[in-house]
Amino acid sequence: MKSVRSSFWLVVLALSTMAFAQNDGQKSFDKMKTMAGEWEGIVTVTPPMPGMSGGDKMHVSMRVTSRGNVLVHEMQQAATPLDAAKYDHPVTMFYMDADQLTLLHYCDAGNRPRMTAKPLIDDKTLDFDFIDVTGNMKYGHMQHSTFTLVDANHHIEDWTFAMPGDKLMHAHMDLKRVN
Repeated sequence: MKSVRSSFWLVVLALSTMAFAQNDGQKSFDKMKTMAGEWEGIVTVTPPMPGMSGGDKMHVSMRVTSRGNVLVHEMQQAATPLDAAKYDHPVTMFYMDADQLTLLHYCDAGNRPRMTAKPLIDDKTLDFDFIDVTGNMKYGHMQHSTFTLVDANHHIEDWTFAMPGDKLMHAHMDLKRVN
């Protein structure tokens, strides 16, 4: 009888742990959805990349869609038209996959890296770790992403791109809400 009681409490503990994990993922997703709107700011790239003069202004658009199940994140250089044949315009989808906040990045490099979020750090920072990637790997792929919510009108995005030869490029965007 003692082993039945012990087993019961182990099952209760396991179920409560899963419930907390679901709450962490959903809490993170709910936090991300508060960022819906239009954002602009300066991007710095390390190491510098040809064709990108340090300090370019970026525009980021975020919108909640699919009955609240997806946050769409679109990036482009500010003041450029939405012409995907001429300008970079990566799109990232944030969504819940079971109990895990997940992002799928549709990269201009022709691939689709997938990452999952760790639990919120001090209720302001979301850190996404690489899981896998599909598509063309000739130019590299996005490897890591961090979003820091400074306040309702200011956030910071850090993106790490793994280039061929295992070289890393970091893009840091300091964004302010414009709408």
